[in-house]
Amino acid sequence: MRQFDLIVFDWDGTLVDSARTIVDALQAASVDAGLEPPRDSVARSVIGLGLKEAMHTLFPHADQSQAQILVERYRSHYYLRDSDVSLFDGVAEAIPELEAHGFLLAVATGKGRNGLNRSFEATGLKSYFHASRCADECFSKPHPQMLHELMNELDVLPERTVMVGDAPFDLQMAQNAGVASLGAAYGAQPLENLLPYSPLACFNSFTKLRLWLALNA
Repeated sequence: MRQFDLIVFDWDGTLVDSARTIVDALQAASVDAGLEPPRDSVARSVIGLGLKEAMHTLFPHADQSQAQILVERYRSHYYLRDSDVSLFDGVAEAIPELEAHGFLLAVATGKGRNGLNRSFEATGLKSYFHASRCADECFSKPHPQMLHELMNELDVLPERTVMVGDAPFDLQMAQNAGVASLGAAYGAQPLENLLPYSPLACFNSFTKLRLWLALNA
């Protein structure tokens, strides 16, 4: 018997192998703004937040001009390289497969709408997702607004919904919305950062996540 009706995926680090590109863009933007670039591990720790929230977390003392430069230059650096970003192995097959089996699929992401639309077109996956929410449309994770709106739009109860993500913000958002979660420990953050948020399971590859969904979702 099916356990869930709605599977909500984070995008970067969960379906798309983009962490390195995001870190490089964050570091390059900080140099453009005249700020000390964050270490890789620190930059990875904000992946999943909305861009403005991520920049404020990394650079809390940046003035208004620097904050604007950070956002604008990040987008420029990322878009120069977003064609290099690829899906994790198995994603291109799994998403159509899940949709064909009758699951409702959605995306809740820290990307902006323009960025997600670019990624949808580049990956060819847009038609398989029934709804999506972005950081420029809702409060940033871990606020539960994205999940609340997705469940309302698709008419699915919290107990029939599962959130899949690679960052603590994803799993904390799931807790805040009263839904189950699964941890993608192959993404931006390691397993030990995900476990405190009580996911049903964590996976070190998308292949293992795909198998779990096939057997348990």
